Amino acid sequence: MEKIASFTVNHILLTPGVYVSRKDRIGAETITTFDIRMTSPNDEPVMNTAPVHAIEHLGATFLRNDEEWKDRVLYFGPMGCRTGFYLLLAGDLEPEDVVPLLQRCFRFIRDFEGEIPGASPMDCGNYTDMNLSMAKWWAKRFLDETLENISREHMVYPG
Repeated sequence: MEKIASFTVNHILLTPGVYVSRKDRIGAETITTFDIRMTSPNDEPVMNTAPVHAIEHLGATFLRNDEEWKDRVLYFGPMGCRTGFYLLLAGDLEPEDVVPLLQRCFRFIRDFEGEIPGASPMDCGNYTDMNLSMAKWWAKRFLDETLENISREHMVYPG
């Protein structure tokens, strides 16, 4: 069996950033999968499930309501390793194309007040496993340390 693309990335060298994980063609359309890496894999603690779940709800809500991008958003969700998220967008895109969107998204999460969208027993299968204050902390960290002044080296997978 062939190793899938995400398992061929050298996770020892990988640092927080926004990377193109893959591009798939569906008919005439290109789907770009972004690796939104928030922690250094195997180098620092992973995010706990409660803040990851809150980021997922807030991020998906923001992205699917963004006037410019909402019609191109196919998926936003966590990586199983809890070091980041995947964002799937319609279009042949590069990290530079989505950094402004992600900056707005993570500012929204950092600054969010109130009830997390979809955090009710009717809307979510595990609505009690959310931590807004830690989601805000992770969003602030990712903004401050990565997104606000992202360099090219944090947009190209390391060799």
